[in-house]
Amino acid sequence: MSGHPRRAAITGIGVIAPNGTSTDTFWKSTKEGISVLDRITRAGCGHLPLRVAGEVRDFDPPALVEERYLVQTDRFTHFAMAAADQALDDAGLGRSDTDAAPFSVGVVTAAGSGGGEFGQRELQQLWDKGSRFVGPYQSIAWFYAASTGQISIRRGFKGPCGVVAADEAGGLDAVAHAARAVRRGTDVLVAGATEAPLAPYSMVCQLGYEELSTVEDPDRAYRPFTAAACGFVPAEGGAMLVVESEAAARDRGATVRATVAGHAATFTGASRWEQSRQGLAQAVLGALAEADCAPEDIDVVFADALGTPEADRAEALAIADALGTHGRRVPVTAPKTGTGRSYAAAPVLDLAAAVLALEHGLIPPTPHVFDACHDLDLVTSRARAAELRTALVLSRGLMGSNSALVLRRGAGDAS
Repeated sequence: MSGHPRRAAITGIGVIAPNGTSTDTFWKSTKEGISVLDRITRAGCGHLPLRVAGEVRDFDPPALVEERYLVQTDRFTHFAMAAADQALDDAGLGRSDTDAAPFSVGVVTAAGSGGGEFGQRELQQLWDKGSRFVGPYQSIAWFYAASTGQISIRRGFKGPCGVVAADEAGGLDAVAHAARAVRRGTDVLVAGATEAPLAPYSMVCQLGYEELSTVEDPDRAYRPFTAAACGFVPAEGGAMLVVESEAAARDRGATVRATVAGHAATFTGASRWEQSRQGLAQAVLGALAEADCAPEDIDVVFADALGTPEADRAEALAIADALGTHGRRVPVTAPKTGTGRSYAAAPVLDLAAAVLALEHGLIPPTPHVFDACHDLDLVTSRARAAELRTALVLSRGLMGSNSALVLRRGAGDAS
């Protein structure tokens, strides 16, 4: 290997989201600021105080996943397998390519909610009919590591595999983990996160989060960075990315959509939003240092946008602390306000949107937000055209994780 470090490139994107079950439909909805937040329609949820969420409604698992995998996996893994297929196709990596060198391809995912829908069904069988009616796959389908395992088994990937447990920030950390594996010598990683937290059991578990919004009006339920901020609404879905060596990608003629330039993570404790100011700022500074990037080089920030006054204030101050005066001028956006916050998958959807924003020179807007009350240049109402080379993506978890990742535009950055 030469003395030049291997740069990690994103060459494929796969999306299963409330506003689109392909990358193209996701981007079209995101750039137009279309909100798909609505009343929850899932059976068994009508009596719960959580009323609004981002549901994936245009998704047909039997058309996308083989029956033998469907019966042993939960909805969140169905999303992951379908998104991974999209990402590999987008990267131009067919089965013949990966079959030729199975030990060179790995998988890393993150998940917070796990397989709640599958688990609830099996527990109901146990309660109603007895232990003989509980399927054997209950032992694995609920597990947060299921998506990594099933993607690797289904596609025959035998390279380094892993799962990141860092609550919402885990999705960002999973992609960073993949980038570091590529820099250490692994050829290809399929990385990302998907969630399916809208089964009744999963929703009841979420009701303990003080930051959860129970507002019934979809237009008012999730409005971060405003005086009316009242928490976040959950969502399902997510995204998977193909991360590989930039040089190898160019050698095989693949399009380098972006490069993962830098990442850092910190921990400040559960729901300690005032402390998250320092922790998130430190994560940003670490990501900038790894990327060898000056604050003024950041062209857009994709915000965590939790949606409570304390958390939003801490994030706005963290951006200013880390980026200095540039933090008050740099455009900030939070497109997740139109789809909901899909826990560990939320920052990966932001990463997908950031890659597309860099490609198209267009910053997507923040739906439902018109009257930002923090000292931020928040992009609202409509998308903003801009010359974009570098994006900063932020994520925080309810349990205290903070993460920041720097992306650089792929085209023209291979010097």
